[in-house]
Amino acid sequence: MTDRDLHPVTVLGLGPMGQALAGALLTAGHPTTVWNRTAARADPLVARGARRASTVAEAVRASPLVLACVLDYAAVRAIVEPAAGALAGRALVNLTADTPQRAREMAAWASGQGVDYLDGAIMTPAPTIGGSEALVLYSGPEQVWHTHRDILLSLGGSADWLGADPARAAAHDVALLDVFWTAMSGIAHAFALARAEGITATEIAPYVKGISGLLPDLVDDLAGRIDVGNHTADVSTIASAAATMTHIVEAAEGHGIDTGTLRAANAVVARAVHAGHGDDDFSRLVRVYAEASA
Repeated sequence: MTDRDLHPVTVLGLGPMGQALAGALLTAGHPTTVWNRTAARADPLVARGARRASTVAEAVRASPLVLACVLDYAAVRAIVEPAAGALAGRALVNLTADTPQRAREMAAWASGQGVDYLDGAIMTPAPTIGGSEALVLYSGPEQVWHTHRDILLSLGGSADWLGADPARAAAHDVALLDVFWTAMSGIAHAFALARAEGITATEIAPYVKGISGLLPDLVDDLAGRIDVGNHTADVSTIASAAATMTHIVEAAEGHGIDTGTLRAANAVVARAVHAGHGDDDFSRLVRVYAEASA
């Protein structure tokens, strides 16, 4: 990146992720302005050459590109709406996590204020930002993406544009985090069940990693089946899964372990069996989940 390419950038919000974003921009050489409600959080960045703004409006006016990374979209709105006049004619890239519907609402607000808007989802932890392992997903107008793409690549790793729908990044975010936190809950429950049987977490951990290693191939198989609507079971069926899940519930409850999450999952499987899909592949459950909200 040449000196001509080093465009000013503003970062609003200096939690761990906001600090990582600003740090990556500084490392890449971009003149970086930062703002946070608690001004002292900017101290390490200012020591590295960042400019501290005393107000949001001041921070926004410092750069044609503004990154926001705070708790949720309500917090973003509370920060940027009073500075809407300063933000007009600039680009706002919202890297805050929230729902797809709120992403659409945020995009509509920005459009009404004359603000170019991209929604973003950071899919890797703060320590990865600026490095090769970082992954950030973006959605919104293609022209806005192309205008600021090179700067956003300063955040490291992969920067993927998912399309013009501003909610697409948030939709990926909630779906992928659904995988992560459901899996983390299952892992924690498994450790609790093992511990109740006198098995330490360290003892069972290698086997937990082993069974988790089955998931990548299963993800590909399920995705292929779901997209073409093929739920014919080749080996395992929903009925066999129901039996296994029931055994886990019984074993856990025998030790007084909470089974709320697993019982909820088992209830979906039971609905599929009751509807006559017991001999189908597990991929059928996508439809069962969708039908529950119809």
